Amino acid sequence: MTDRTRLYIGLAVIVVGLIWTGQGLGWIGGSFMTGEAVWVLVGPLVAVAGALLVARSRRGPD
Repeated sequence: MTDRTRLYIGLAVIVVGLIWTGQGLGWIGGSFMTGEAVWVLVGPLVAVAGALLVARSRRGPD
């Protein structure tokens, strides 16, 4: 996987994690996830995984 690919996927994963967190907290409505506590836990974990991908993309090739 190229560094640019890792960067873009990582950024997308961060956004998804933040959206899931917002839905779990009830800040973003209109979904079965709204107000469900599990997404308050899953969202940040997904966002951290995305941040790790971004960090790895900045470090260079494997």
